[in-house]
Amino acid sequence: MFQESRQTWSDADRQRHQAQRFDRMVEEIRRANPFYQRKWGSLKEKQLNYEHLESFPLTTKKELQEDQQRTPPFGTNLTNPFGDYIRLHQTSGTTGTPLRVLDTAESWRWWAECWQDILDAAGVTREDVVMPAFSFGPFVGFWSAQEALAHYGALMVPGGGMDSAQRLAVMAEAGVTVLLCTPSYAIHLAQVGLAQGIDPAKNLKVRITIHAGEPGAGIPATRERIETLWGATSFDHPGASEIGAFGFSCSARTGVHVNEAEFIAEVIDADSGRPVASGEAGELVLTNLGRTGFPVVRYRSGDTVKAVRAGACSCGRTTLFLEGGILGRNDDMVTIRGVNVFPSAFQEILNRLPGVVEHRITAYRRGQMDELHVEIECENTADRRSEAGRAIRDALGIRVSLAQCPPDTLPRFELKARRFFDRRNEGWLPEGELPS
Repeated sequence: MFQESRQTWSDADRQRHQAQRFDRMVEEIRRANPFYQRKWGSLKEKQLNYEHLESFPLTTKKELQEDQQRTPPFGTNLTNPFGDYIRLHQTSGTTGTPLRVLDTAESWRWWAECWQDILDAAGVTREDVVMPAFSFGPFVGFWSAQEALAHYGALMVPGGGMDSAQRLAVMAEAGVTVLLCTPSYAIHLAQVGLAQGIDPAKNLKVRITIHAGEPGAGIPATRERIETLWGATSFDHPGASEIGAFGFSCSARTGVHVNEAEFIAEVIDADSGRPVASGEAGELVLTNLGRTGFPVVRYRSGDTVKAVRAGACSCGRTTLFLEGGILGRNDDMVTIRGVNVFPSAFQEILNRLPGVVEHRITAYRRGQMDELHVEIECENTADRRSEAGRAIRDALGIRVSLAQCPPDTLPRFELKARRFFDRRNEGWLPEGELPS
């Protein structure tokens, strides 16, 4: 089922493997990568190895973006000669200027190898018919999954260049059994099918869905909603253009395993930078080991996680386990009357309410207080604001202002869903009253 030598090893075996890969990569970076040559300039020779990992400075997305602005278009985080690079992708740009990322042929094969573990964990086989329902723009998305499928041997049905109705038709005709897309789009695609008289759970053959791009598939209510709509088993996969495909959920689906054969994972306190104890919330820091051409060493992902080690999962893997997957983004967290709130928490609450199909959250400031305004969209015009307000108070212990939008008015998403807007510095105030 999975490679026990990689995923059930002891701490000593894991550390030995990571040390060999890391030290070899650092030596290559030191010789030829201008970005990290400057960044590591103050480190002593004896510190430039795995044993002294915590001596290496943290790397941030802002640093890489500023480097590309100073040395356009690709910056100086390039270890290989330019002619070695064969792929260009970029981050989604939801948190600022997109970051352009280059891959060599070697690192692009590494992407595909990381996806092998994702497909294995979800139970995909050579007999499956797989559709990445994805527009195939510069965002890396499921490009790497497509590469992996070619090596894996499953039949891949391209899903780009189609609208939702066309994708559903092709899925039916080709007998698609595995769907790859964002969790938001899985819900939307199913709703389009139901509106056309196609019940995905009854009329299509999809048995597995794998989701990336946002944390929805790791949120129980969202995952259950997808599974009900599709009659399939849903799996989560976190990754990022600049980091790689670093994690996957297994048959237990209670969190995410980090692929520690290819990534070194740390969890730190976002303010102090010090490691947090097992099971405590902190920021995930990652080092990729198979992407020497465009490396990220001790990269601050911005993701909040709770990580535990061996014995955390019934599947038998001993790799680092992120309970509940990605819990939220550090830069999205807001404090409402002393309560720290991640916008992703609203997916768990609102996706359990019958009739609520979409939502949007806006942070704003009233006087000196931070507040949240939540817009919900429902299947019909029945007023569900009071019900939603009670559910939010019961789950989070806070009050929010609520508005209900007419059906089919809030945006739908194929790539990363953007449901949270921070307008605290704009003087923006919502219309309507606080729910009772």
